[in-house]
Amino acid sequence: MNASKLFVAGMAFSMSAGAFAAGAHGGGHGASSGEPGKASEVARTITVEMYDNYYEPEEISVKPGETVRFVVENKGNLVHEFNVGTPDMHEAHQEEMMMMVEHGVIQGGKLNHDMMNMDMGNGHSMKHDDPNSVLLEPGQSKEVVWKFSDKGNIEFACNVPGHYQAGMYGEVNFE
Repeated sequence: MNASKLFVAGMAFSMSAGAFAAGAHGGGHGASSGEPGKASEVARTITVEMYDNYYEPEEISVKPGETVRFVVENKGNLVHEFNVGTPDMHEAHQEEMMMMVEHGVIQGGKLNHDMMNMDMGNGHSMKHDDPNSVLLEPGQSKEVVWKFSDKGNIEFACNVPGHYQAGMYGEVNFE
């Protein structure tokens, strides 16, 4: 087992069981934080850089109904996630992300893409293909287009085990 995998596993197991107490969700991880946006309705683009356990910027401001294109870049040494959702949604998603580590999908600084297609039962896989989220290896960049339908308690976060607890989340403020 390499050092980065040991680090991620150690962080995951050092957290309290309470962090994983929420059950799995139904549907996408963004059900109450907005909806997938249409590229033709993008009002602006925000670049988000992910480093090992923090984001730049650490918070963003949006208007209710605004559609934003996020260009997300992983500048860290580990796999990181950018996920738009409510704190409760992130808590529930962390259980699934822990399964991705336990099954060898997330391996410190890389993803096992073959394992992402693994059947988890009940029609679920580990593809991590929700429209409000991207999971990136170091050096990768992807986009998320998201419409912030209503004001709410919304944040962006990395739910790789231990990362949220280490402070890798940011606030979405409504203007």
